[in-house]
Amino acid sequence: MTNTGRIDRRWLPLNALRAFEAVAKHASFTAAANALRISQSALSRHVISIEKLIGVQLFDRRPHSLVLTKAGQHLLPTVIKSFDRLEYSLDEIRNAGAPTLRTLHVQMPPSFAVRLAVPVLRDFRRANPDIELDLVSPYGVGPPPSDVDVAVVYSKPAVTEYVSDLLWPVKLSILCHPELAARHAGKELASFIRDNELIHVRIADQPRHHVWTQLARQANLGQINFERGLIFDTALLAVEYALSGEGLALVDMNLFAEELRSGRLVRPFEVSLDDGYGYYLITQPEALSDTAIALFRSWLIEHFGPHKSAEDAPVRLAVSND
Repeated sequence: MTNTGRIDRRWLPLNALRAFEAVAKHASFTAAANALRISQSALSRHVISIEKLIGVQLFDRRPHSLVLTKAGQHLLPTVIKSFDRLEYSLDEIRNAGAPTLRTLHVQMPPSFAVRLAVPVLRDFRRANPDIELDLVSPYGVGPPPSDVDVAVVYSKPAVTEYVSDLLWPVKLSILCHPELAARHAGKELASFIRDNELIHVRIADQPRHHVWTQLARQANLGQINFERGLIFDTALLAVEYALSGEGLALVDMNLFAEELRSGRLVRPFEVSLDDGYGYYLITQPEALSDTAIALFRSWLIEHFGPHKSAEDAPVRLAVSND
């Protein structure tokens, strides 16, 4: 029977949680016992005590393997992060006055990271040399995994357990090579789209022509075949293809303001599409009291938050890149 009610923190089984973390990490009771230098029977008792406390199994004990259950998968990131923060705080107190390093686990979409964040991360590092960054850039949309300290995600607004700050709502515009635009000068938008190759950016759980279809509906362009063209995982790759001289990319101007300003890309029509997506800064509520996380969150909001217009951002970034 599943236990109900809150667990009194006075009885939090810290040794048992450390045992659970080790077993999950090594996927083996034997290897975990060796790592913690305790007997396998003692380790097993620790894990069983947690399972009895919460009323569900944390591991699926198969004949030749050990697999986390859904409950175990839910608990593990919290345990890892909690022990990491305890370790960091204790080290910080013990080494007061001495420089200490803290590693933040950060997630950003590839195009956002390459075009905007990475070129100016050195500014954050110079101001905060005691904070290291472990940056990952997976493809996809939606909330980050729970073992990430700070994340920027490309997503539609959603109600979740995270603290969510909108950096900016994405507005997609047609960008292309200036020579391509010159060859088709004078055409109306519908003809311009029909007569050129389309470049698609993949969005999870959406058909490849989703954003182009949305644009056509908004601009009343009539029947156009949007199935044709190339598909790329990121806006970064889509624009790289457009820079080769062919194709129309429907992407966020904020990410490619430098190419527009230099004339390597042009925006042949003023039309734009707001399809509900935006770049959001995501943080765990309990993480806001962590000084390192709070510093990096504030830095991201200062650099890329809503008070920065699309026109202002590229000028600032260009100066930072000099």
